[in-house]
Amino acid sequence: MSELVTGEAVVLGLRPARLPSRALAVCLDLVIVWVIYLALALALLVAVGALDTAALAAVQVGLFVVVLVGVPIAVETLTGGRSVGKMAAGLRVVRDDGGPIRFRHALVRGAVGVVEMQLLFGVVACTASLVSERGRRLGDVFAGTLVVRERSPRPGRTAVPPPPRWCAAEFAELDLSRVPDTLWLAIRQFLLRAGQLDPAVRHSMAERLADDVIERTGAPVPNGVPAISYLAGVAAERREREARRSFGSPGMPPSPSSESQPQPQPSSSTAAPPPSRPASGRESSAQGRGEDGPPTPRTGFVPPS
Repeated sequence: MSELVTGEAVVLGLRPARLPSRALAVCLDLVIVWVIYLALALALLVAVGALDTAALAAVQVGLFVVVLVGVPIAVETLTGGRSVGKMAAGLRVVRDDGGPIRFRHALVRGAVGVVEMQLLFGVVACTASLVSERGRRLGDVFAGTLVVRERSPRPGRTAVPPPPRWCAAEFAELDLSRVPDTLWLAIRQFLLRAGQLDPAVRHSMAERLADDVIERTGAPVPNGVPAISYLAGVAAERREREARRSFGSPGMPPSPSSESQPQPQPSSSTAAPPPSRPASGRESSAQGRGEDGPPTPRTGFVPPS
């Protein structure tokens, strides 16, 4: 990637467009403007066919300038450097410092482009683009512009190495209640973008985030576990706990808090009578009249002996 440095010494990660993509965009733009030019030329020939040869030549020259020169300049000015062909190819014209182009940039590019791409059939433009380090043609050199890629393939994410399996028990014993949500969000965003960071920056950020987690949990990083793997393991443990708390798991044992709570005992006033078994005739007669007294109501309650 060619580095583009602004006037404030800021390095912009822009990818200059190369000859194949630029040639595709130019071909699409030329096809469109030439179709428009030929259609208008035929319409004007029918409309002003009674004019003399000099007048027809003037009309043709004016139409050429307006359509083949003015239209591309107007389109690039109004769209900020994106013609139809550049939109299709994912390209954009910017200034050397990365800013949007103005009318003067589009004017110089369009005027020089007519000569090097249409009158000279693109030979000069292709040669200059191949020689230039940033793939610029003469119009870009004179205008101080650069064609860059807007749609670049995303770099593949480097998978965060998971912690060793023997650390699972240590992560399960961590007290994560003191870790704030803002820190969890920072850890999540770091793990998602870790593959896009410079190795030195990635290691430094992982160390700082791990220190913040250690400060709140009070448990150090297990020996031999990198800081980024420690963060991945802690984040996975938190997600697992949140899932158990929200949805539960059929194979998970009950939590210690539920085991430690005593089960409520029914009071004597509301206790349901125990189920009674069918009594024999002797027992029924004894319960009906009592041992040595009058018969008592059969409530099903047996007094203690």
